[in-house]
Amino acid sequence: MTANKKKKANQNPENKFQFELNSCSKSKDFRGAISLYDDAVSNKTRLNQHHLNALLYLCSNAVTNPSLKQLALDYGFRIFNHMSSLNITPNEATVATVARLAAANGDGDRAFELVKDIGKYNVAPRLRTYDPALFCFCEFLDADKAYEVEEHMNSVEVSLEEAEIAALLNVSAKKGRADRVYRYLHKLRSGVRCVGESTAAIIEEWFQSSEAREVGEGDLDARRVREGVLRNGGGWHGLGWVGKGDWLVSRTSVDGDGICCGCGEQLVCVDIDDEEMEKFSLSIAALAVEREVKANFSEFQGWLEKHDSYEAIVDGANIGLYQQNFADGGFSINQLDNVVKELYNRNGKKWPLVILHNKRVRGLMENPSSRILVEEWMKNGVLYTTPNGSNDDWYWLYAAIKLRCLLVTNDEMRDHIFELIGSNFFNQWKERHQAHYTFVKGNLKLQMPPSYSLVIQESEKGSWHVPLALGTSTSNESSRPWICITRKSADDDVATVSNGVDTSGNGDLDQPQKLADNVRNLDSQVIDSNSTSITGKRKERSEPS
Repeated sequence: MTANKKKKANQNPENKFQFELNSCSKSKDFRGAISLYDDAVSNKTRLNQHHLNALLYLCSNAVTNPSLKQLALDYGFRIFNHMSSLNITPNEATVATVARLAAANGDGDRAFELVKDIGKYNVAPRLRTYDPALFCFCEFLDADKAYEVEEHMNSVEVSLEEAEIAALLNVSAKKGRADRVYRYLHKLRSGVRCVGESTAAIIEEWFQSSEAREVGEGDLDARRVREGVLRNGGGWHGLGWVGKGDWLVSRTSVDGDGICCGCGEQLVCVDIDDEEMEKFSLSIAALAVEREVKANFSEFQGWLEKHDSYEAIVDGANIGLYQQNFADGGFSINQLDNVVKELYNRNGKKWPLVILHNKRVRGLMENPSSRILVEEWMKNGVLYTTPNGSNDDWYWLYAAIKLRCLLVTNDEMRDHIFELIGSNFFNQWKERHQAHYTFVKGNLKLQMPPSYSLVIQESEKGSWHVPLALGTSTSNESSRPWICITRKSADDDVATVSNGVDTSGNGDLDQPQKLADNVRNLDSQVIDSNSTSITGKRKERSEPS
């Protein structure tokens, strides 16, 4: 006998069953697997959780084959009941698989009961555990039960993804639940940003329906809508449908300046809202205090409260060390000075704030030419030096968030300290506030935040713009399709231009929130050394020498 045959002959029944079950799993041999299972039951082979889960998984796959569906359902529920009789505790994978079987049998209630009872097994549900019940209810247009599943997911902090939101959006649209359609559009806006083709089709079908024609308020207060847009960081107000009548739905594109080629509306670069911004700054401060000397960071927080007029924060070390990895390279104070003066000139003669470590400043002060420049910065309130033992990353990040202003750095904030933030709106904040830079033959070029965000946008007029995800074959932004959704009477319903730009003469409407308008109104994406101001209204400081 060969070595493999001897090994197979010496296998005990459990090992032999495991070996043959693995072969069935690899080849997706459902009939072979249930034959093995029947033999194992007849021979009283000892089965464990792994064996039974593998069998259940093969059953859940087989239900997609019409000729095998009923057999797969019968065996699946039988195996699950057998597991209970053997006092084998199911895990999350078990529950998810049996829930899929229940949903395939059209029994969303059983699928939902399984996930609701998962706590008795001391395991936590996941998104895939809920999916069978949710999709089953949505498929059968049982909207209320689908909403109940969503509420249960929220209670255990399981987040919806695009497929789940799209299913809820679809059932809401089919049942004429306009309030829910509005809600799920905003869930797509906040959680998905660019939608897939199937989701786009659901959105288009809703806006072209007779139910959509009837929704909306024709006399929604313009001031209230505008303040909602400002409060939320631009790009949406969240107050409900605006206007009445037919929607005009078309596929179009958006130009490099953020102008919709379909309706001519200006899209915006969307910020995080007031509540998120406050939570964000508090979380950064809490993490910094944990990792820095508390007195030092608290002193910086107090100082920043008294000096809150800056419109740009500069990561001094990142700029000074840029492209300095050569033999005579070091800290380039000239590069940093170029950035400081560029921001000063573009920002209506307002100085930025440079964050630089104390050790680095002491080194610069030892050089006579650098010393003159550092003393000038100190005189003009440009420089904040972080103390020994500190990580200056916490300081410049906190300042940029707290003051809601521009942050100039090429640091993509991907290392471990930024992973601690764990915020799903961190990337959105970076998109809105981070400016990159480069030096080409010694000449500075600033790459400002984009003029618009790739995210679903709801304007003050009630129109919608929905970006679609690009295919893997292209990364050309100009080829990205957008859905443009407007109403014929939109201009009459709210007498303002969309997304925070007021042309009605009501300039006082800009006052409710301080939203760093200097960044919002930046139209150009690449700024080189002879363009115009980046704006702002701040206290004058002396000009650079």
